[in-house]
Amino acid sequence: MPLAWLFWLIVSQGTGPNSAEFINRYLGAWALKILWISLSITPVRLITRINVLTKVRRLVGLFSFFYVTLHLASYIALDQFFDWSAIWNDITKRTFITFGVIGFLILSALAMTSTRAMIKKIGSRNWNRLHKGVYIAAGLVAIHFTMMRKGFQIEPLIYAGILASLLAVRAFYWIKEHGRGT
Repeated sequence: MPLAWLFWLIVSQGTGPNSAEFINRYLGAWALKILWISLSITPVRLITRINVLTKVRRLVGLFSFFYVTLHLASYIALDQFFDWSAIWNDITKRTFITFGVIGFLILSALAMTSTRAMIKKIGSRNWNRLHKGVYIAAGLVAIHFTMMRKGFQIEPLIYAGILASLLAVRAFYWIKEHGRGT
C-alpha cells in the first residue's frame, strides 16, 4: 500500500516542489517503519504468547528490505543521477549516509540468507547468529534517520525510543529465560 500511495502522489503531482527528496524520504520512512514492525513481532509474541506472528516475521523483514532497496535506488537514480563519484563522496564524507550504507549492507546479507535453503546450508545456529545483525542494522538506521534530520526534531527520537523499547523487551525476556548469569 505505501508504494501504491507513492505512485498516486507522483501521478497527481502531490510530491511537492522537490520530488526526488520527497520520494527518497518517503521510501526511507516506510523502510524504517516496516523494519520496526518486523522487530516488534517477537516482543509482541513474547508478551501475548500469540505464536502465529512468527510465521510472517521473515516476510515482513523482506518487505522492509524491499523498501530499503527502493530508498537506496531513489537516492542513486533521482538524487545523484548515477554519478558514482558523487555517491562515493557522499558515503565517505557524510556520516549519516555512511551509517545508512552499512545498515543496507547488513540487511542485504540478511535478505540473501533468509531462504530455507540458506538456513540449511549454513546451519540454523550460524543463521541465528548472522540474523542477530538486524539489531546492529536497526541501530544504524536509527542513527541514519536522526542525523539526516537537521536540528532537534522529535520524530527521530520517537523512532529511537520505539527501537529501545523493543530491544528492552527482548532483553527482559532473555534474562528471564537464561537467568542473570554468574
